[in-house]
Amino acid sequence: MLQGLCHVNLRALRDTAAIQGKSSATEKQNLISPQYFSIPQALWWRMEKPSFPTNARDDISDPWISKKNRNLKNENLQTIHKTSSSIAVGELREELQRQRDLKDTYKARLERMQDYLRFCLDVAQQNGFLHHICNNQQSPRPTESNHGTTSKPGDRMTGDPHLAAIRDQAKINGWFIEPHEIEFHEKIGQGTTADIYRATWRGLDVAVKCIYPEYFQLNESGEEFFAHELDTLSRQRHPYVLQLMGACLLPPESGWVVTELLSGKTLTEWLHGHKERRRERSIPLPPLKERLKKALEVAQAVQYLHEQKPMVIHRDLKPSNVLLDDCLHVRVADFGHARFLPEGLAALTGEIGTYVYMAPEIIRCEPYNEKCDVYSFGVILNELITGQHPYVETSFNPGKIALEVGEGRLRPALPEDDGRYKELTDLICCSWNEDASTRPSFAIITSTLRKIQEKFN
Repeated sequence: MLQGLCHVNLRALRDTAAIQGKSSATEKQNLISPQYFSIPQALWWRMEKPSFPTNARDDISDPWISKKNRNLKNENLQTIHKTSSSIAVGELREELQRQRDLKDTYKARLERMQDYLRFCLDVAQQNGFLHHICNNQQSPRPTESNHGTTSKPGDRMTGDPHLAAIRDQAKINGWFIEPHEIEFHEKIGQGTTADIYRATWRGLDVAVKCIYPEYFQLNESGEEFFAHELDTLSRQRHPYVLQLMGACLLPPESGWVVTELLSGKTLTEWLHGHKERRRERSIPLPPLKERLKKALEVAQAVQYLHEQKPMVIHRDLKPSNVLLDDCLHVRVADFGHARFLPEGLAALTGEIGTYVYMAPEIIRCEPYNEKCDVYSFGVILNELITGQHPYVETSFNPGKIALEVGEGRLRPALPEDDGRYKELTDLICCSWNEDASTRPSFAIITSTLRKIQEKFN
């Protein structure tokens, strides 16, 4: 009887192999191994659910497997197609939302600009010079007769009266530098308008900011901005403000600002470990004591600027414009947007700065004063305490952020309040208050931070 059972099982195996096209010698050996005769269940499992082929030949010869693989392949292709379509649709939706946000931003800015122009016309009418604006004629277009006398970009730039005065002042005070005095080394930084090099000047290691010639050639106000930056920097004498060593005042080819050489690290890199705006940290968060120390030093530097006569308004205060020396003390830098606010002048106008740190009154194109720096500092202080980039919890682009901030609907996320940070959060909220007149002065901010710092020591 055992022989009959074996004979039946062996015949079944051969028939199955013939039907399924099993040509592999290894597969046949497995099919007639003794374990299948002793365990009939395994035989039926083997007959009803053949394994996947071990090579390409098995796949071709086995109709059941070939069909199954084709089905799997089709399913995979459909899955890939659906995934690709989903990604494409998602990207289109994101781009559509960005365009809508951009449209809303420009619409709001246009409305604010119209209000601002009405304000300017009202002021002109109140002061009795509106008729001069209305009757003002356009300047005559260049003609053949005066075309030959039109100055070249370089001549016009070097002829700027403000820069000429700064150049004379630099020569008298000993900080005018000839181009041949600078020995350049490697590039250590790059911005939108200039490259920064490590260099040697009169035996000292210095940093040289070389403004691109195209900046002067293509920007009618380029030389004026250059003169303003040098005029502002040349007056500063504070341990937490970048020290000017000298300047080469021969634009467009040699518009160079020579300053002390620092570590090359910014407050942004010290806090986050990277320059990009993203959620993930690449380094551990520095101790709170050190973060408070940096905040206090920045506040002291800006207090010094605001208490000068005339007052200096930075207008672009942000962590990437705060440098660190080898001992990790701060230097407030980049005075390209800084302006003097003489006594008797109530406010400045014009949109300037970086959206994420920009005060709402500047976004709305309204008159503003030194309290715009207080707002920017409030955002920086919150960034130091939370360790997060401003608005990183949202998906808004800078234009959308500006729109929401200008309308008073958005501020960066505050630190989680467990009672430890109450005084800090109160100071932050006061600093970025919508009403600029209620924001504290930097004298009050410095005094408050000193008291808070003592509690965490």
